[in-house]
Amino acid sequence: MDGEMTEDQKASKKEKDSPVKYVKLNVGGSPFYTTRSTLTKRACLLRDMFSEEGDVFTDPQGWVMIDRCGKHFGTVLAFLQDGSVSLPESLQEVSELLAEARYYHLPGLIEQCELALQRQALVEESTCRIPLITSTREEQQLVTQSTKPVIKLLINRHNNKYSYTSMSDGNLLKNLEFFDELSLKFSRWALFVKDVLGSGEICQWSFYEHGGKMASQLCCTSVVYANGKKHTKVTFDQSRIYTDVCVLLLRENPADQEVHQATGFKAPTVSTTVTSEEEDEHPSNREGRESGHLRRMYSTRQTS
Repeated sequence: MDGEMTEDQKASKKEKDSPVKYVKLNVGGSPFYTTRSTLTKRACLLRDMFSEEGDVFTDPQGWVMIDRCGKHFGTVLAFLQDGSVSLPESLQEVSELLAEARYYHLPGLIEQCELALQRQALVEESTCRIPLITSTREEQQLVTQSTKPVIKLLINRHNNKYSYTSMSDGNLLKNLEFFDELSLKFSRWALFVKDVLGSGEICQWSFYEHGGKMASQLCCTSVVYANGKKHTKVTFDQSRIYTDVCVLLLRENPADQEVHQATGFKAPTVSTTVTSEEEDEHPSNREGRESGHLRRMYSTRQTS
């Protein structure tokens, strides 16, 4: 009969007559069923949409369409109800939720998400991770794709063909310990990597500029003769290693006061005039001049 109502019409009438006004939401294809009081509980876009003055489109079945992804809308509703929520463990999902909070104009949820992301950023910044190179291809990717300069220590005792000199074992350990010390101190500004599968070298430091260009290299092994036999000698030149690290970091971050403070070398406070001779100077000569200056400063600091 024409006077009879369909099931959808009956449900719609029941909602209108109920003292609690329910709302059916279709958020990007995901259905949600909540109350108008929840949607208007806090100042946000949803309150503007569902207040008495608001104007929303409802389809014949009574669903309100919101053209957003519904993945995090349940969390949005929970925040509207309680004023705080448990955030996802995944940083990617927290970032997605932050985007939804900004869309719906929820400053409290925005602040909660931003604080969580900032805390995680601080944790990652203070965490020193040292990749272990397992192949030449992996090394090339790390060096060329890193957003920081790269400092690599190659340690491979298996490459040795002869017996070590008396001080070599101790010097190998000193190189390793100094690498760990430097990585803890400078990991904010450089990527430190270890290579245990490298070429024929036993102990070698390599310094790469941002982008993968080799800045300097220091081989700590040599073959010496004693009692008519060949022996492998490992050295530990702490001053040279520290100088090369400082030259690399200061060149990559010339205006960063924190880098100058961390390395122990003061940043220039006044502008300097570069002569034509210095402009024409070969890069390798300039690097040698800078390294020599820093090495002398480092030696002075060590002995003072």
